[in-house]
Amino acid sequence: MSKIAKLASLALLSPLVSWAQAPAPQGTPVQMMVTLGHHYGHEPPLLTANDLTVTEHYEPLPVTRLTPLRGADAGLELFLLVDHCSNCEPGSKFEELSRFIDSQPATTAIGIAYIQNGHLQVAENPTKDHKRAVQALNTPEGSKPASPFPALAELVRTWPPGTPRRVVLMISNGINPAATDEMRDPSADTALEAAERAGVTVYVIYHPSADYLKSDLSKLYSGQVQLAHVADETGGEAYFLGFGPLPSLGPFLGDLADHLANRYLVEFVASPAAGPGALRQVRIKSKLPDFEIMAPDKVWIHGHQPASGG
Repeated sequence: MSKIAKLASLALLSPLVSWAQAPAPQGTPVQMMVTLGHHYGHEPPLLTANDLTVTEHYEPLPVTRLTPLRGADAGLELFLLVDHCSNCEPGSKFEELSRFIDSQPATTAIGIAYIQNGHLQVAENPTKDHKRAVQALNTPEGSKPASPFPALAELVRTWPPGTPRRVVLMISNGINPAATDEMRDPSADTALEAAERAGVTVYVIYHPSADYLKSDLSKLYSGQVQLAHVADETGGEAYFLGFGPLPSLGPFLGDLADHLANRYLVEFVASPAAGPGALRQVRIKSKLPDFEIMAPDKVWIHGHQPASGG
């Protein structure tokens, strides 16, 4: 072989050698649940890791795997948390909730819990026997007005670890009568941090007391703000139309069901700068036009263990 041919051969091989010897990304493996949300009339695609960008302080983080949570990976635990707010009038809402529970896939375990006088009461732990979950539903009995968020935080903290897919649907007016700042509620912040640390997504449906028209509108608005705050920053969504009760839960439960069917486990490598044991703010976006990625605002860095497969 001539000298020129030999040099050309080495030039072709050198990128392959460099690629094979490239070091693995340095940092902490992290897992985060994300949802392909509003897809604006298009059929939702099956995303790949190349369709996402993950950044921290505008710096890109390497995405190592994206697992669609379908088929063998479709396991989900969903807790329905209902606030027994004073003078609530559920009307046909519980019939709609019953139909929603019955329509969930067999892979979804559903739990039922209530907020009574501000305290958590678990009526049924997550079960794949959906008829049993429906039987645990009961209409509100009335309750002393109290913040719903401590009960949400307790539910998240006492939820036994199992499937990585854990979702809460909370029905409440979101009002904390003891709050002194209409735009800031420490109990909501505490529940949000607990959910972010546990990787739990929170969806909320605003439902007021029957006498809401006699209430201070600023209190109603504050309750909605706190509900939206917790839902949005955990990667979920808050549903409400004005200050009155929703005429029907059907469209919103349908939207929730669509979200639950389009969830992914994204694995990426966080920068090692801050170390483990902290909530870190990251941004996850889709590279595809007209498709929204719903993701938590922060992720808990557990430690330097390898990310498990999904």
